[in-house]
Amino acid sequence: MLKQGLVASIIALGTTAQADMPAVSFASIDGGMLHFQDWAGQPVLVVNTASQCGFTYQYDGVQGLYDRYKDQGLIVLAVPSDDFNQELKSAADVKEFCDLNFALDVPMADITHVKGSDAHAFYKYVNAQTGFVPNWNFNKVLLDGEGNVVGTWRSSTKPQSAKVTDAVEKALSQAAG
Repeated sequence: MLKQGLVASIIALGTTAQADMPAVSFASIDGGMLHFQDWAGQPVLVVNTASQCGFTYQYDGVQGLYDRYKDQGLIVLAVPSDDFNQELKSAADVKEFCDLNFALDVPMADITHVKGSDAHAFYKYVNAQTGFVPNWNFNKVLLDGEGNVVGTWRSSTKPQSAKVTDAVEKALSQAAG
């Protein structure tokens, strides 16, 4: 009887650990909101970005990854952050910088906190799921179509690296059923 109760508890814990897509939203750099619920069933790669960082060149890779996989259902969300003191001062400046220098058309959040007590709810969710907290700009988090964190990468991993593309392809394949 105790064994059955323990198994039932483990099963219940297992289902609770399988969280649905976070019911969070980001303020969009274009105005309005970006709701994760609108992307239910689709893998989402979230990249915290900064316009004045040594890794800013990765915007090209972020856009390239989006171009390569968007028709298969991948969402790539850029999240500008000044948590590492390398972002421009206003969302309008960030948008103009990205438009002029990278022709970025991925969904993009307004300037957002990604670490610490003021971190956005998404980053708190990722931390609770995995212990992962961005330690610099251009960290990457991949969610599967159900909102589970299936990959995290630091700044040195380029968006179009095999590590990222393999995980994206697997998530897209699983989402397609």
